[in-house]
This record gives sequence, structure tokens and C-alpha cells, in this order.
Amino acid sequence: MQLKDKVWIVTGAASGMGGACARMVVNNGGKVIIADINVRKGRQFAEDLGENALFLKTDVTSEDDAHQTVEDSINHFGRVDGLINCAALGVAEKILNKKSTHSLEHFSRVVQINLVGTFNMLKQVADKLKRNDVNADGERGVIINTASVAAFEGQIGQAAYSASKAGITGLTLPAARELARHGIRVMTIAPGLFETPLYEVLPESAKDTLGEMTPFPQRLGRPSEYAALAKQIVENPMLNGETIRLDGALRMPPK
Repeated sequence: MQLKDKVWIVTGAASGMGGACARMVVNNGGKVIIADINVRKGRQFAEDLGENALFLKTDVTSEDDAHQTVEDSINHFGRVDGLINCAALGVAEKILNKKSTHSLEHFSRVVQINLVGTFNMLKQVADKLKRNDVNADGERGVIINTASVAAFEGQIGQAAYSASKAGITGLTLPAARELARHGIRVMTIAPGLFETPLYEVLPESAKDTLGEMTPFPQRLGRPSEYAALAKQIVENPMLNGETIRLDGALRMPPK
């Protein structure tokens, strides 16, 4: 599938990897919906991208919000052709702390946003994609989810985050198998250490130290590199039902 003249919903698109994907879509002649909870950043980013971008405040954990975002996307641009799920939340919390145990509320919140939110958007968008006309390859749409290397090598303190991202990798194949008859592909990207808002507060020296954990290149990944892989997934119809690690051969230590 080509990006040109197609309409893409990108969650968590006000910044980071989602923002890079939104810019990539517009730069390749597509239209993008910036679906994010951050109103100020989302609206400003949509204005920066121009008339081919629309901001819609979206809480991915809300079924009503997700449904309305998809409906508003179609009402504004006339169609929807794909979804890139980048909305995520992470917490650092041990199961057994010195004074208590891991907050169940925190665990549930991370899983709700990362895993349930991903599924919520996937099902809402897939319901519209199945009604699209097929292209030459029989495609009607593409869905890309975001996991993490933490899905495979979760560190101490990442129980909630790793569980949520592992759930996304587990969702990928059954979703791809089921939606195949509708001409919808489902893929997942599992990035390593990337330059995201999470690391913005760190000094450059700390970022360099983190980057040195990656065998090659020895630096943090760039959001544009995530977007470049998303573009290749969209354009290559044989990529389906798989999680691709984007990590420079990084394998995370226990802590």
C-alpha cells in the first residue's frame, strides 16, 4: 500500500515516534489524524503539518473516544486507510518495594493504556478498513502497533510495562490471521532505546551512556528511524503478522 492520498490515524502522535510517523505520512503525500491526549502539543503539531493533518483529542482507553476519533477522521478526510499505535505509558516500580508492594492501580493503568488502548484502537479502525475497496494486492488497510524490547527482556522495575508490551506482541499474529480475510495486515515494531519525551529531561551525557548500551549504532534510536520502518511496513505487502525488533542488536540486562 502507498502512503500517498491515504488517511492514517496515529495515536500518541503529538510527539516522539508517533509524531515522526505523522510527519512521515504528510511528507509522503498522505493525510494524518494526530490522536493524542495532549491538546496543546497536538493542536500545535497539526498546525505545523498543515491542511493534511487534523488533531483529535483521544483517550485510547475509552471506547467512546476511540469510536468518535475514527468517525471524525472519516467525516473530515472521507476515509481511513490505516492505523499506527504509538500511545504508551511507562512506570518504574518494583513488585516488592521496601515499604509496600507494586501499586495495582499503576499496573492496571499501564496495561490499560498500552495494551487495552492498542486493542481498542485496532478494533475500531479495523471495522472501517474492512469496508474499503481492495488495491491490486487485495489490501484494504494496514495496522502497525508498538511494542518494545522490554516485551522480551524486561528489566527489574518494568513488570507492568513489559507485561503490557508482551501482550501487544501476542496480539499481533492472531489479529493478522483473523483480519487477513478482510485484506488488513497487522504488524508490530519493538523499538529499543529511542529518543522520546521520556529521555528529554536527561543531560546529553546520560543519553550518551544509554546509547552506548546498543552494540551498533552506539546511540539512542531516532524517531525518524521508527517512522522509516513504519513506511516500509506500509509499502511491503509481505510484511504481516510479525514483530520486528528495531534495536541495533540491543539485549537489555536485568537492571
